[in-house]
Amino acid sequence: MEWYHAITSIKMLSKSYRQVNTPSNPVKRESQMGSTTNTMDNSVIRIIFFGTSEFAVLALETLIKEGYEIIAVITNPDEPVGRKKVLTPPPVKVAAQKLGLKVLQPEKLRGNNEFLKLLTTHYSLLTLGIVAAYGKIIPAEIINLPRLGILNIHPSLLPKYRGPTPIQSTILNGEKETGITIIKIDKEVDHGPIIGFKVQGIESSEKYEELETKLAKSGAELLIKILPDYLTGKVKLVEQDHSQATFTKKFTREDARINWNKAAEEIDRQIRALNPEPGVWTVWDGKILKISEVEQWAPLQACNGAHCKPGQVFQRENKIAVGTGEGLIILKTVQPEGKKQMSAGDFVRGNQNFIGAVLE
Repeated sequence: MEWYHAITSIKMLSKSYRQVNTPSNPVKRESQMGSTTNTMDNSVIRIIFFGTSEFAVLALETLIKEGYEIIAVITNPDEPVGRKKVLTPPPVKVAAQKLGLKVLQPEKLRGNNEFLKLLTTHYSLLTLGIVAAYGKIIPAEIINLPRLGILNIHPSLLPKYRGPTPIQSTILNGEKETGITIIKIDKEVDHGPIIGFKVQGIESSEKYEELETKLAKSGAELLIKILPDYLTGKVKLVEQDHSQATFTKKFTREDARINWNKAAEEIDRQIRALNPEPGVWTVWDGKILKISEVEQWAPLQACNGAHCKPGQVFQRENKIAVGTGEGLIILKTVQPEGKKQMSAGDFVRGNQNFIGAVLE
C-alpha cells in the first residue's frame, strides 16, 4: 500500500515515517497534499530543471504537461556508450529536445564561472529549480539563484540512503519498503529539509529498473501535488533527523563480482540491484560471464548425489543451477564475454562443459 504526505505541520518532527504511514494512522492523501486542482498560472513560474538519467524524464515531462515553464534543462554531457563507444546523449537531453526545451550540458558546476555568468545573464528571475538524478553536486552560488530555492526528488525515505545509489542500495540490503522524498536542497548532499514524501513497497523479486520506474512515477506525482502549496508558502519545511542518516556509494565493477560463498538470497539481491550497471559477473573458463537474471533462490539440494560446493554448476529438472554458501541460484539469462545476452539453456547447449564447472 502507498501513502502520500506533504508536510503541512511542524508536529511531523515528533513522528517517524512508519508512525505516520501505517494503516492505523492513515494519511489523507488529498487534504494533506494540497488541492488537486491547480488554479495558479503556471506559465509565470520560471523553473530550471537539473536531471540526467531515465529516472528524471517523467518529472520533466509531467511539469510540461501541467503547464509549468521550464526555461532551461541542465544535464550531463553526452558520453561514449557500449563496445563501440558511440557518443550518446543522456535520456533527459533526448526528452528535453523532443519537448523543444533549451538544453545546457556543462562539464562541471563547481568553480565554473563561465557557466554561472551564463545563468545569471540569460536565466535571471528564476522562481524555482528542480533536481532529479542529475549526478553532480550543485554549488551554493547556483542554489541561491532561484527565488524559492531548488527542490530535489530523491528516491529513498530520507534521511536513509543519502547519496548516489539509493535504489540499488535499498534492494541490495533487502529492504521491504522505500519511497520518494522531496527536499529543499542545501550545501550538503541530500541533507536539506523535507517538503513531502511517499512510501513505496518493494516486491521480493523486484529488479533495479522496475523499482526505478515505479519511483520515477511516484516522484513526478508527488512533485505535482506539492508544488502549488510550496509555491504559495503553505508547506512547512521539516529538518531531517540527521542522526538517522545512512549513506550510499557508487558501485564499482568489483562490487558486482559474485562471491559464491555468500547465501543465495544475498546473491539474488546483488543480481537484482546491480544490473544493468555496473553489471553482475563471474568467471568461467578464464572468461567473464555476466549473470543478468536468476530465479528465486531455493533450499540446498543434492546434485548428482553430492552436495554442491559454492560456484558449482549442475542441471536439475531442465534448469541450470549454481551452488552457493547457502541455497541454490537458478540461472535464467547470461552474457558470455564478447557476445549478446542469451538464455542459460541456450548457453549450455553450446557449451556442454559448463555443467560441472566451478564458477569463480
